[in-house]
Amino acid sequence: MTRRYSALSLFKEGLAGQKGWEPAWRSPEPKKTYDAIVIGGGGHGLATAYYLAKNHGITNVALLEKGWIGGGNTGRNTTVVRSNYYYPESVAIYDLAHRLYEGLSADLNYNVMLSQRGMVFLAHSINEMEITARTVNAMQINGIDAEIFSVDDVRRVAPLLNFAPDARFPILGGGWQGRAGTARHDAVAWGYARGASRLGVDIIQNCEITDFIIEGGRCRGVHTTRGTIRADRIGMAVAGHSSVLAAKAGFRLPVNSYALQACVSEPVKPILDTVVLSPGTGVYVSQSDKGEIVIGGALDRVPSYGQRGNLPVLEGVIAGLLEMFPTFAQLKLMRQWAGIVDVVPDSSPIIGESPLPNLFINCGWGTGGFKAIPAGGTLLAHLLATGKHHDISRPFDLARFASGRLLDEAAGSGIAH
Repeated sequence: MTRRYSALSLFKEGLAGQKGWEPAWRSPEPKKTYDAIVIGGGGHGLATAYYLAKNHGITNVALLEKGWIGGGNTGRNTTVVRSNYYYPESVAIYDLAHRLYEGLSADLNYNVMLSQRGMVFLAHSINEMEITARTVNAMQINGIDAEIFSVDDVRRVAPLLNFAPDARFPILGGGWQGRAGTARHDAVAWGYARGASRLGVDIIQNCEITDFIIEGGRCRGVHTTRGTIRADRIGMAVAGHSSVLAAKAGFRLPVNSYALQACVSEPVKPILDTVVLSPGTGVYVSQSDKGEIVIGGALDRVPSYGQRGNLPVLEGVIAGLLEMFPTFAQLKLMRQWAGIVDVVPDSSPIIGESPLPNLFINCGWGTGGFKAIPAGGTLLAHLLATGKHHDISRPFDLARFASGRLLDEAAGSGIAH
């Protein structure tokens, strides 16, 4: 039973150092054997563990995280949720995530603070307006809400944009997805963690994978800093570190890891009530519930695992932001960070069994990992439970790189890959 706190009891707990609060999830010692192991305590890993228990009744599951829950990309993104992609296969996977997000607070009994404030993606030239029209048409054909926006429509939803006739990036119009918006990233992680734990999943933090157990040519478990843990089904959802763990398992992935830059301003009164993306500047921006302006930008093209970002890339991001919103020049930046994203040649995810039997992978989301969390977890859980692809995940199998049937969604990402 969930303990309820009154306002007075919350105040008392705060004064007492929060010593009387119940843990949101259990932190047991790892067992020697499980029915399944999920590697990665970010959004995709936590969602996988949750859906294994909820959808498939597999509760004897170990969720292994080398650091702390949500300490990687799940806590280092810009919180945007959308499904404005081009190809039917991509639409299916991102719309699955979007629909699950829309019911996630009720499903988890945990407020993930989904705010469907809409998203406008700008067009700065006649050619970009033509591409925007094609994208909107494709979205509508695939059953996704989308509209073509005129310059007046854009002005209506984001009046602070630079509409000057001599602007470096003049605004001719754009596309609009009304169901898009933002969700609270740490709430998503904590909600899935609490939900999985209550269904019986063991969440084990500070547990780094040092090697894989391979017997008879199949993966049978892992060696960790907290001992050996065995299972005949292992799922891996570790984003930018996918190639590192793949090397430990004895195979290579077509993945490059880059640092994706982001930053946030001081909080100000509400001035932007939608998400704005400019492919021309490579910048996307929204305002958080706390009033901060959340700014996302380009990849640092030098492969890295540094999560602090760097000043040269930040300079480019801020330059693009000020081209879009000149009035934001008055703002002070509070924080800068980077998430380590795993980029593949066609900018689409990889979901399926790895070259090492019994080891299944969920990676390659690039800059789209947060918005895809519920779908990534659902599909990897299905693979672990059944050993077979879900219809939605089948096109994203690793085998597509051998067959040449790629799904190039670089434009759908909204920033240059």
